[in-house]
Amino acid sequence: MDATRSRHLLVLLLLACELAPGLAAEVEETADGLGAAQGPVWLTDVPAAVKFISASEVAIIGFFQDLEIPVVSVFHSMVQKFQDVSFGISNASEVLAHYNITKNTISLFRQVDNKQLSVEGKDIEDIDDSKLSRFIETNSLRLVTEYNPATAIGLFNTMIEIHLLLIMNTASSEYAESMRRYREAARLFQEEILFVLVDSGKKENGKVVSFFKLKESQLPALAIYRTLDDQWDTLPIAEVTVARVRGFCDGFLKGKLMRENQKSEEKAPKVEL
Repeated sequence: MDATRSRHLLVLLLLACELAPGLAAEVEETADGLGAAQGPVWLTDVPAAVKFISASEVAIIGFFQDLEIPVVSVFHSMVQKFQDVSFGISNASEVLAHYNITKNTISLFRQVDNKQLSVEGKDIEDIDDSKLSRFIETNSLRLVTEYNPATAIGLFNTMIEIHLLLIMNTASSEYAESMRRYREAARLFQEEILFVLVDSGKKENGKVVSFFKLKESQLPALAIYRTLDDQWDTLPIAEVTVARVRGFCDGFLKGKLMRENQKSEEKAPKVEL
């Protein structure tokens, strides 16, 4: 096992801690490929397709004019790999026409921002398991994913290497407005930084706070982490604003660490007035 993978597992253990027995068994079963075999839902008409998309936070549909091309088998393999995503498939001409499909296409529909993202043309001809997996992992994420033992595994399996955490008590009166601004900031860094919410009001999330060497008195706070090299930074904030979040992210991307400045200030000799 390489060093990078070891670091990922270490962080995962620190943050996810102990999974409930039932959940742990479910994750283990999925990882071993022992889960019940599933397939995409066949969508034979427009109403069925519309209902399928509206019922799913993330829906992926394979629109295929030809069911014998190699990408169809690749598409089927994704269903078992991404069991938290809804997969549909259709070769009905009326369905393809409704979604303006004129060639073999795989489309991802996100409710969070009403987006339809597609792979088509030459990209479809060249696509393989790895490329389709990346397309799904990168684009099916919510703008903000709430951290819990169930989502921790997905968060650390994502291809996005930088994670920004807002550590805040969701019971606070400022929570609703803070989340609105946090989501707004998340739109600025899509596919670059994964935005996460950690509810500091939950006792089990105390390990996340301690991992980033934060004190309860410093919350709410932003914590940013890069899985590739374990680089991280924190910023206690009295108020969540788009400008503050953006500035913190931009600074980290440029290699500027706020906590180093904080340490320098703490070590500076105090001058008596």
